[in-house]
Amino acid sequence: MNFYVMTLFPDMVEQGLNTSIIGRATEKGLLSIKAVDIRAFSEDKHKRVDDYPYGGGAGMVMAPDPVVKTCAYVKSLIPEERREKTKVVYLTPQGETFTQKKAEEWAKEEDLIFLCGHYEGIDERTLEMVVTDMVSAGDYVLTGGELPAMMMIDAVSRLVPGVLNNEASAEFESFQDNLLEYPQYTRPEEYEGRKVPEVLLSGHHANIEKWRREKSIERTLAARPDLLKDAVLSKKEKKYLDGLLEEKKRQEEASEASENTDRY
Repeated sequence: MNFYVMTLFPDMVEQGLNTSIIGRATEKGLLSIKAVDIRAFSEDKHKRVDDYPYGGGAGMVMAPDPVVKTCAYVKSLIPEERREKTKVVYLTPQGETFTQKKAEEWAKEEDLIFLCGHYEGIDERTLEMVVTDMVSAGDYVLTGGELPAMMMIDAVSRLVPGVLNNEASAEFESFQDNLLEYPQYTRPEEYEGRKVPEVLLSGHHANIEKWRREKSIERTLAARPDLLKDAVLSKKEKKYLDGLLEEKKRQEEASEASENTDRY
């Protein structure tokens, strides 16, 4: 899979992704990551890529010409038959939030282009001309799009066949079936008085799988209940979740009753 990042800080992107699993996958030829410097396409003698915003206001805005030319160059690196369908992703809080589902969709692509903004953003005409998707890393503001781009490349890359040594790892982790991951343990069996759950030592694979699924449901309910509406659960797991919800409701009602009693 080929990733292209249009950025003002190519070293930041390449150095950040040239390590660990992603770096090894690149060395093996499973991934290709190319960061392209937008400044290289500026015709300004000082290689400026920004200017003051029309209408006034604080900050600077990235000008259209360098970005449009950078995108044209990047697309020239992609085989002609794939250029038109290649996604150009602009990292912005205005976009839809990046999710595991989105990572799975993108992992089916052959090429992905990321556009990293800076300053107060990019001239709107540029976005209209070259961008196909606007995606957000979350509801917060960063100094630029490089960190979100790197994060998304990492999330997508691990879904590419061969990138992970253990192919099962990509499938059975957080957000599998829209559930958070179950607790993990390794040796020793006891540490500072805390023991590994007996079921994990039993060797009974069916019981272990049942325990893991139940723990995933418990964790998701506690930390990300919003995920449960799209969770893929068996009939027994739905019944288990219903029991947890009933218990949670009883606890909340008991707590509310206690608070009302304390008031009087």
